[in-house]
Amino acid sequence: MQRCDYLLSQLDVLEAESIHIFREVAAEFERPVLLFSGGKDSIVMLRLAQKAFWPAPIPFPVMHVDTGHNFPEVMEYRDRRVAELGVRLVVASVQDAIDSGRVVEQKGRRASRNRLQITPLLDAIEEHGFDAAFGGARRDEEKARAKERVVSFRDEFGQWDPKNQRPELWNLFNTRITQGEHVRVFPLSNWTELDIWDYVRREELELPPIYFAHTRRVFERDGLLLDAETGFANRGDDEPEFEASVRYRTVGDASCTGAVKSNAATLEEVIAEIAATRITERGQTRADDRTSEAAMEDRKKEGYF
Repeated sequence: MQRCDYLLSQLDVLEAESIHIFREVAAEFERPVLLFSGGKDSIVMLRLAQKAFWPAPIPFPVMHVDTGHNFPEVMEYRDRRVAELGVRLVVASVQDAIDSGRVVEQKGRRASRNRLQITPLLDAIEEHGFDAAFGGARRDEEKARAKERVVSFRDEFGQWDPKNQRPELWNLFNTRITQGEHVRVFPLSNWTELDIWDYVRREELELPPIYFAHTRRVFERDGLLLDAETGFANRGDDEPEFEASVRYRTVGDASCTGAVKSNAATLEEVIAEIAATRITERGQTRADDRTSEAAMEDRKKEGYF
């Protein structure tokens, strides 16, 4: 009898797990949607969704919760990539929610639209009847996300209760919901930031250029280097801007997403830099997650990603 030994690499195992999650959710739910920001994690998710259903097209739309305070390079990439794949793009606009009076924009130097994403996200889920939303959260990012299940239940108000988690034994996911409820699904739960970059290299995925070192006008606030070019970060007169060689480890609302000093201009250089760092990307680059250790958990309980 012939014996075949199959040795899978770390990336092969992670990829197979994520593809299984995509297929399981597509089979169990009526209207899934993939949350797509144009960042590296959602770019990897989009590739995994391609592989999961190839040669058929991706069988669900992608949705971007648009704060209106985006990095132009990311928006250009988002529109181009969606057009290349021929998938439907749904935009949930924070600006529209502000204009309609659904949310009130924050004031002051540290004002951010990051938290304001909750209302347009939940509105879009209700409007389109989405019952499962794929998100790019990973458990290595911070404590609240480490508490998530792969299939994370949300009640009729879109809220997450960490004490009301459903058990996930082996690869068995509880997908039962009632009218008005939905789930968030995290195919990248077991991936790390380094895994993401290794996969980008292996799959030869294009990323927005701000992920690589470039010269940018920034200013320092609370130890973070915030963007001074878009004007979204409300720079004060006592916060002088300067040029520096920086790159972004994550992308989001430009008002609260910081850059890191870096000369890593290639994939290999970025991977070497990530392998050596001991600070998570959110801990190093997100001002809104520094307010307290519970900042992300509080937002998730309100309906955040």
